[in-house]
Amino acid sequence: MIKIYKNEQSGRSMVEMLGVLAIIGVLSVGGIAGYSKAMTKFKINKSMDQISMLVANIRTLFSGQRNYSGLGNANAISFGIIPGEMDGGGSIITNAFAGDVTIATAAVNGNNDAAFTIKYEGLGQEACVTMATSDWGSGSSSGLVNMTVSAAADGGATYSGTDLPVSLINAAANCKCATATCSIQWTYL
Repeated sequence: MIKIYKNEQSGRSMVEMLGVLAIIGVLSVGGIAGYSKAMTKFKINKSMDQISMLVANIRTLFSGQRNYSGLGNANAISFGIIPGEMDGGGSIITNAFAGDVTIATAAVNGNNDAAFTIKYEGLGQEACVTMATSDWGSGSSSGLVNMTVSAAADGGATYSGTDLPVSLINAAANCKCATATCSIQWTYL
């Protein structure tokens, strides 16, 4: 009589395990890409909120003054008009993209210190286009008189104009910051 033994081993074969690992890898790559996109959108929204807050705080602080004389990074920090997360130490102000923020006075129609500027640097192309094409307010009530969009460090052109918001065509042409970063400067009365 011949005895037949059955091998009742259970488990996964090497091919099945490689298939599972491949699926996990694809899902991981998709998750990382989604997370990166979500973080960029979060930083754009945070930056837009910070700019709106800076404009409101500067206007409130200087509401009883004839001009914005003396306004700069150091005074903006000492007056407490910048959000705490933007304080980079000393007279350095940073944005959500870890780029520099510069607050300064500007001349308008020959009047020195009649306006102020907020310049955001360190923006990627997506952030630059989104922020440049956003409606920052229209008409005299907003006080926005000029916007400069630049990727000059990357050989790109610079848009500076009063036709606001910046058109998608102008934003795309001036936010070509492939190897360097873009910057946007807003000028408010």
